[in-house]
Amino acid sequence: MSHQAQLARFIKLFETLSREDVQKLREFYTGDAYFKDPFNEVRGHAAITGIFEHMFKQVEDPRFTVTSSILQDDEAFIVWDFRFCTEANGHTEQCIRGSSHLRFTADHKVYYHRDYWDAAEELYEKIPMLGSLMRFLKRRVNA
Repeated sequence: MSHQAQLARFIKLFETLSREDVQKLREFYTGDAYFKDPFNEVRGHAAITGIFEHMFKQVEDPRFTVTSSILQDDEAFIVWDFRFCTEANGHTEQCIRGSSHLRFTADHKVYYHRDYWDAAEELYEKIPMLGSLMRFLKRRVNA
């Protein structure tokens, strides 16, 4: 197997990820893998799978769509849309656009996974009262 083949398998798993498949993530990460996103910074299988188990508890119908990917040597960068609904937003679909930086070991396991997305723009600005404040602050900073 190559890094390219493993990246394709990784993307397929994320695009089809279900609550029942979360434990399959262990096949793709080293035992001490590092994962960071705007809300989490963790190491290891249990913590990483815990983040995705929590996602399935918090949101309805979560799904990732990878729109592009780049692989160079042992590093990959993927661009994705994450779509979901919540009861709090009246079951209206939301979309977070982001990207992930991945690093692979020689045996093609992910040992570094860092997600990049703007929590303020993608989440906070969509909350009625908080959104008004966030947009106001953004205008003030850009003025």
